[in-house]
Amino acid sequence: MLNPIINLFFPKVCVACHNLLGDNEYTICMDCRHDLPVTNFHFDDSDVVKKVLYGRANIENGTALFRFEKKGKVQQLIHNLKYRGHENIGYFLGNWLGGELKTVEAYQQVDAVIPVPMHPKKLKKRGYNQVAKFGQQIAEALNANYKDDVLIKITNTQSQTIKSRFSRWDSSNELFAIKNPNSIKGMHILLVDDLITTGATLEACINVLNQAENIKISVATMAIA
Repeated sequence: MLNPIINLFFPKVCVACHNLLGDNEYTICMDCRHDLPVTNFHFDDSDVVKKVLYGRANIENGTALFRFEKKGKVQQLIHNLKYRGHENIGYFLGNWLGGELKTVEAYQQVDAVIPVPMHPKKLKKRGYNQVAKFGQQIAEALNANYKDDVLIKITNTQSQTIKSRFSRWDSSNELFAIKNPNSIKGMHILLVDDLITTGATLEACINVLNQAENIKISVATMAIA
């Protein structure tokens, strides 16, 4: 009985188009969900993500849920997730991608999901890592461990989105460190992030994670530019 009153003062709106959500819609309306540019990389056994990292970092598998389009709905989603406190977007997208990955044999052997970390100062300022909920839901879907205490960021940098392509590559070197590498020894790791552009951040993380013995690394992101 209270729902109509609550919705009157605090209406539920789609985080992509800002239209009112229907009674059975959550976070993203059905129109936007059907309109989002999905990649289907994991279903098509695509090597697009591998090609981004080719010659710099070796991965077992790589996928992204969406294609990133400037001024498109995916950009709106990621912006709302990172800068407007909509952590529910990460939860929603993690459920979406996790539900798909658990049906793909290549991802069924993942032992642990590790998020690309934020520097503690930036984490304190924002209050959350934008890929945490995303990674947690994927880990749950794959029946894997979620580990956010292995990979750490040791240098606080400005947002990657306002840097040139070269400076993003250059500044991502040696920004990360690994703690307790024995805790992931022999595991198949799924490294998760919000967006892959040049692949510099993922490359830096993969190179650090490879300090652990006998591991395999796959990659999953919300979007690819």
